Amino acid sequence: MLVIGALLMLFPFVWTVVTSITPDGNLSGTPSLIVDNPTLDAYRKLAASVPIWRIVLNSFGIAVASTLLQLLTGSLAAYGFSRLEFAGKKLVFGCYLATLMVPLQVLVVPLFIMLTRVHLNDSYFSLLAPSIASAFGIFLLKQTIDAIPHELDEAARIDGAGHLRIWAQVIMPLTKPALATVTVFAFMDSWNSYLWPLVVIRSPELMTLPLGLSFLKGQFTTEWNVVMAGAVVSILPIIIVYLFAQKYIIAGMAHTGLK
Repeated sequence: MLVIGALLMLFPFVWTVVTSITPDGNLSGTPSLIVDNPTLDAYRKLAASVPIWRIVLNSFGIAVASTLLQLLTGSLAAYGFSRLEFAGKKLVFGCYLATLMVPLQVLVVPLFIMLTRVHLNDSYFSLLAPSIASAFGIFLLKQTIDAIPHELDEAARIDGAGHLRIWAQVIMPLTKPALATVTVFAFMDSWNSYLWPLVVIRSPELMTLPLGLSFLKGQFTTEWNVVMAGAVVSILPIIIVYLFAQKYIIAGMAHTGLK
């Protein structure tokens, strides 16, 4: 059953790659995994149709910056919620978790108005703004930090360490699985983002990959092999990030519910 499930999950990706190297490939016929005359013309057309390398660089830069910021803000906030005592901590944490139930579509208009009033629309910062912090990342990291014995903090405090040093030298090295999980989710979320860039970006040189690939679809005809070539380009970075972090992901998710 696992083999069958894996084959069913892999088939769309294999078909995407096959279509991208098929001359005049399309999606209207019966799926075929055999190519008579494979060619890379679709990739050349992709590079000629849109500034693909500038777009990939934009997406990669925004995704990396978003991921690093979420790791920084998420780990600091998680440490605060787990280790510090302050009035209303449970209420604040509960309210913050409640934001997970609010979809981005609801926030688009107020976020757009806020950025417009401070003249930051159509900029790299506007692409980055909604993903500087993540409630999911804070929750995952807090649950992981909760499982770390407090005796380690106390030993570090006896040696004269403050909260920032305890966070950096004691807590963070022990949360690598959770950090890797947050990294993959944050990178993938930013890399695949389409709605928010569509709303705030007007300049072609600031386009991200999902937004740039949408221009490959014509009004009357579409070269599907070129679209699939763009899809392959968009999938590769996610696969690479996952391959580097895969050994930590299951461990990170397994520790989420532990106390």
